[in-house]
Amino acid sequence: MKIVQAIKHKGSDWNFTTPKTELVKPLVLVFGDRYQLEAENCYEEVLQLFPDGHIVFGSTSGEILKKNVYENSAVLTAIEFERSTFIVKSKNLTDYNGDDTLLGQELMAEFATEKLKHVFIVSEGSSVNGSTLITGLEKSKHDGIGLSGGLCGDDSRFERTLCSYNTNPKEGEIIAIGLYGESLEITSANFGGWSVFGPLRTTTRSKGNVLYELDGKPALDLYKQYLGDKAKDLPKSALFYPLNVDVHDGSEPLVRTILTIDEKENSMTLAGNVPEGSSVQLMMSTVDDIAEGARQAAQLAVSLRKTKTELALLVSCVGRKLVMDQRTEDEVEEVIDVIGKQAAVTGFYSYGEMAPFAGQGKCKLHNQTMTLTLLSE
Repeated sequence: MKIVQAIKHKGSDWNFTTPKTELVKPLVLVFGDRYQLEAENCYEEVLQLFPDGHIVFGSTSGEILKKNVYENSAVLTAIEFERSTFIVKSKNLTDYNGDDTLLGQELMAEFATEKLKHVFIVSEGSSVNGSTLITGLEKSKHDGIGLSGGLCGDDSRFERTLCSYNTNPKEGEIIAIGLYGESLEITSANFGGWSVFGPLRTTTRSKGNVLYELDGKPALDLYKQYLGDKAKDLPKSALFYPLNVDVHDGSEPLVRTILTIDEKENSMTLAGNVPEGSSVQLMMSTVDDIAEGARQAAQLAVSLRKTKTELALLVSCVGRKLVMDQRTEDEVEEVIDVIGKQAAVTGFYSYGEMAPFAGQGKCKLHNQTMTLTLLSE
């Protein structure tokens, strides 16, 4: 596996942080601030650097490269697989009339299953229901094939997210990267570091990922009561206080971030589903707990491996970044301390993370977690 990395700050050219080695038909991952990706020549600039590259873009709420976390930039990681292959597929939400499940099902079905080890998803994060997208992906995915990835971000603006494959970044895209090869070892895991507090409430009215009522009362009104003065900063302030959702089906509870609010409907739209009858409780965290959560995520991912990591793809939640503030890089450093400095590290801060719980087969949508996908040939 040959890896080249670079960064582009606002108003500057691409600056390579590794030797600019010639690569053959590389997979090129570009994670960047939405304003950077909206530049008219965004795709052409990267194409000039890698004329035969397969270029995947994704907008972010923060860019990860090596041990650093950046803002208002774009980071690039180009990978030439020496004993493995990959295929990239994409679909757009506008072609499916809001049927995220069908999109996921048809997207996964495009991959031949022989020697397919893993599928990594880079999805738009503004209007997709991550839970139903994963449901569709899992319907077509064969057992033994890994699935992970993330929902693109837009800083804490929540205006629109962009991603694309071999074209200028645009809205509504879902990108899937299929990784093939018997020599590939790919493991993934996630962990949060958040704690529940306050009363346990029951979801009495919801539809998909839209939450209307808790204990028979308007969900948004109740949530605002807890936030107090911070309610005026919604939806950004909600990133500090996500919801713990337990659907009582024997599975582990999932953390859900609030993406948008509807004052007229008195409702909240979450990154994933919150079924009626599920229990909901507020969550909070500290800088130290989040950093420790990142370390635990790395330990879980490494414990599943037989070889050292060559490439680490990190997807962490924008809410974690807001809590960590000037210490955001602490959680990346915790990860590197566990996986080893030999690994090339990249990734982004997201509106949702995709990975199975460690040791489990089915992928889930998470919020407020550090999610790792570790690769080696």
